[in-house]
Amino acid sequence: MRAIEFNNDIKFHTQYENPVPIEGEALVKVLMAGICNTDIEIIKGYMGFKGILGHEFIGIVEEINSGDQKLINKRVVGEINCACGTCDYCLKGLSTHCPNRDVLGILNKNGCFADYITMPLGNLHEIPDSIANEEAVFVEPLAAAFEILEQIHIKPSNRILILGDGKLGLLTALALNLTMADITLVGKHNSKIDIAKSWGINSILLDQLEITKNYDVIVEATGTIGGFEMAQNLVKARGTIVLKSTVAGSKNINLAPLVIDEISLIGSRCGAFKPAIRALQKKLIDIKPLISGKFKFTEADKALELSKTKGILKVIIDFS
Repeated sequence: MRAIEFNNDIKFHTQYENPVPIEGEALVKVLMAGICNTDIEIIKGYMGFKGILGHEFIGIVEEINSGDQKLINKRVVGEINCACGTCDYCLKGLSTHCPNRDVLGILNKNGCFADYITMPLGNLHEIPDSIANEEAVFVEPLAAAFEILEQIHIKPSNRILILGDGKLGLLTALALNLTMADITLVGKHNSKIDIAKSWGINSILLDQLEITKNYDVIVEATGTIGGFEMAQNLVKARGTIVLKSTVAGSKNINLAPLVIDEISLIGSRCGAFKPAIRALQKKLIDIKPLISGKFKFTEADKALELSKTKGILKVIIDFS
């Protein structure tokens, strides 16, 4: 099969060995895969991962090694955390924090930048016919945006500031906008700000932002080391900062303001897929403006380079 492997550098394979599903797993033929900022951070050294990249995909189930066969020939997306199912976290419904988990394209499991992947049956979700392949690729990052609503209670009267106009920042703005709270998105790119404005979301450039502690909730999705420090300067006393960025880097940070202002700090990662799928199915969210390009495997090198370019949103590799 074809595959994109990272092992200190990028390798584009045309004859990589097909994976074989173990008991309880499905063999999924990948149709499309989205390039995430996390993939770019992995290439920089994040998580120390080596293997086939990618964790955002839409595919078709071709084979199931024991278990219910109802997903055969169905289009599916997959939750990326492959948990053990038996530890305390799993038994409490917290499988995304399973200490024994593998994570698709991120930790100990080859990812979806390939013709085939294997996934546990319990991780797969069938995609309705009304959702296009290009839309389905966004289920995983959109689920991560909805995860914020699982973690904190947002009131319609709250003032919410989202730092970062990248893919995740824009998806977060779309998800949180459904709460009817006072949402503001801050970014550095006019083209991205214009997308958010077209959705009716108040959006401003960073140099227009007044640095005052006026916000009940700050969602930090800048993808930069300095984003958290900025969030500290904008959140109200007893407010909440939600951290979404995963960055391959470090910085000395003064944590005293968290204590002085009694700030709640929430790390936020993966989310449940069903809310994201329903939102796309009901057309509550339009993600098509977030697609910056679609490339065949033969152009995958160009796809990866484009995804690193400032101002670029979602880049999709078409394996179909």
